[in-house]
Amino acid sequence: MAVGIFDSGLGGLTVLDAVAKRLPDLPLVYMGDSAHAPYGVRTPDDIYDLTTKSTQRLFDAGCDLVILACNTASAAALRRMQEGWIPEGKRVLGVFVPLIEALTERQWGDNSPPREVKTKHVALFATPATVSSRAFQRELAFRAIGVDVEAQACGGVVDAIEDGDMILAEALVRSHVDALKRKMPEPDAAVLGCTHYPLMAAAFQAALGPQVKVFSQAELVAESLADYLERRPAMTGPGTTSAFLTTGDPDRVSSRATQFLRRQITFEAA
Repeated sequence: MAVGIFDSGLGGLTVLDAVAKRLPDLPLVYMGDSAHAPYGVRTPDDIYDLTTKSTQRLFDAGCDLVILACNTASAAALRRMQEGWIPEGKRVLGVFVPLIEALTERQWGDNSPPREVKTKHVALFATPATVSSRAFQRELAFRAIGVDVEAQACGGVVDAIEDGDMILAEALVRSHVDALKRKMPEPDAAVLGCTHYPLMAAAFQAALGPQVKVFSQAELVAESLADYLERRPAMTGPGTTSAFLTTGDPDRVSSRATQFLRRQITFEAA
């Protein structure tokens, strides 16, 4: 009954942690492609190749359903995977839709036509690859009209987080927020469009100001997954054991993951 969670590195652990709290009896297999992180500066073809390889590893581990807890992979690879790669009986879901449905105050699975929403000015903070894909704007247009989105590519933030340099990460967040504000001085809401960024949520909120509602993904994805599995219980795979897999150095990745989640995490080689 295992479900797979994939990220290019360690950011997806924010999603895994939220899912584990929401669905404590669900075995979870985490796959982090730390050897090739970050994805945000790679080409779409490269992201697609790396994402399919890691997703297949999760299928092999007994997962029929895989969550791409990586906005870059969701933006650059998911549609292409759904159109011609995903094997029969398997499903791969991204992390954009739950976030956008929360932003637009639509319930999960609401497929009604796009409509006016209260939020008019949205700041999107994401990796360069996610920003250039315009996947967030495309998904938003399916659900809402009249929303102005200003995107800021946050180069360097993922690298700093993966290296454990939170002082540098905070400085980069402040710099990127300042750059966004020069283009959109008064956003109504901000979207943290990378699963690494919840680790810097306080820094984003402080730089944006208390009047800006900051949307982060982990809890939203966890709630959406719980709803999805309630409606499609057959999508839990045959795997029965939780595991943490990495393409990087297991000892180094385990140490960093333990720091992130403040509990012992032990990775094994994928």
